[in-house]
Amino acid sequence: MVPPCQTAAMPARFLTLADVTEVLNISMPQAYALVRSGELPAIQIGGRGVWRVEAARLEEYIARLYDETRERTLRPDAEHEG
Repeated sequence: MVPPCQTAAMPARFLTLADVTEVLNISMPQAYALVRSGELPAIQIGGRGVWRVEAARLEEYIARLYDETRERTLRPDAEHEG
């Protein structure tokens, strides 16, 4: 059954950290670190403080990493970095 705020044509707006770990192929501690540092914007829901990441924010984060990687690899001195 599809929740009332979500249709088959409309993907979920928010992702769990487990979803984030799958998309980025990282561990749960790494996902928590990204969220807690503010590098990956997220919100806490409810009294238990369950984290949710907006799908659009995750896509923006991925795009930002692509941009940063491209800039690093295009710099002339990038060959000398570890």
